Amino acid sequence: MYELELGGESFVVMSLPTGTTSPEGLSSAEREVANDAAAGLSNAAIAKKRGRSVRTIANQLASVYRKLSVASRAELAARSLERR
Repeated sequence: MYELELGGESFVVMSLPTGTTSPEGLSSAEREVANDAAAGLSNAAIAKKRGRSVRTIANQLASVYRKLSVASRAELAARSLERR
């Protein structure tokens, strides 16, 4: 987001993400990984299930934690239960 002045008027310019996102701003892949982690699957099990590397899953979970403001799988699972 940034401000732009044009003809003596100020405007706020912002970009909105495109693609499939949830209300929390999670991508569909992040949502699936979050659900699997909340269900108790390990990063290795999620990686195998999704055909991705363990590091990719760890990165996706870090993004999920940041976007949802949680710090652990336990918090993620509790947050998941709250949404049901």
